[in-house]
Amino acid sequence: MGEQISALEIQIGGFHLEIPQSILVWFCLCILFAIFFYVAGKKIDQADPSKKPTGVVYVAEEMLNAIMYVIKPNLREKTLEYLPIFGTLFFMMIVSNLMGLLGLQNPTSNVSFNGTLALSLFVMVQFYGIKKAGLVSRLKEWAQPFWFLYPLNLIGEVAPVISLTMRLFGNMLAGYIIMMLVYTLMKITMPWGVLGYIATPFLHMYFDCFSAFIQSFIFFTLGSYFLGEQVAPTD
Repeated sequence: MGEQISALEIQIGGFHLEIPQSILVWFCLCILFAIFFYVAGKKIDQADPSKKPTGVVYVAEEMLNAIMYVIKPNLREKTLEYLPIFGTLFFMMIVSNLMGLLGLQNPTSNVSFNGTLALSLFVMVQFYGIKKAGLVSRLKEWAQPFWFLYPLNLIGEVAPVISLTMRLFGNMLAGYIIMMLVYTLMKITMPWGVLGYIATPFLHMYFDCFSAFIQSFIFFTLGSYFLGEQVAPTD
């Protein structure tokens, strides 16, 4: 694409560590969101419930409504128990997906990052499944309705990890690559390449804005659904 993605390189003696830009972006977002939630918590504690929320309190309230809309249909009465982790990751993922607007690599365009998030959800689902019914009962579930279907049921448990990872990775990386190619083409075709700025706002609107929201929505809708099957099953 003409330019390599920048990274932080750490060299200590014979030890060499290279941290991709995508991970650095996520680390910075962790710090910023920690500060935001701390300030929001203080403001909410001091807010007058009889008055209309404004500023940070209003933003926090709308964020709560948004994540409740995503996960409550799946987690039902268990929603508040898992709201902190799903709410935090949901909005961090949205913002990280928007980093392309600043010319930075989206953390979600890194397959190892997406795999870590999906694997964390998988471990959470299995942990609460075992906690609810016990290890033996959980293993027996994979042998239903017939024991010879055990391998297929096991694959069905692992498949969502791969699906969540690759869906998010593919969509976000594709958008990042396409925008880099567009800007590279504009650069090598100057002065006519300046006409590309007519189309780039619409491309950013789709690849960085629309895709950011829809991929985050899909990831956490499916994630909360799989978890809800274990912790909040329907009668």
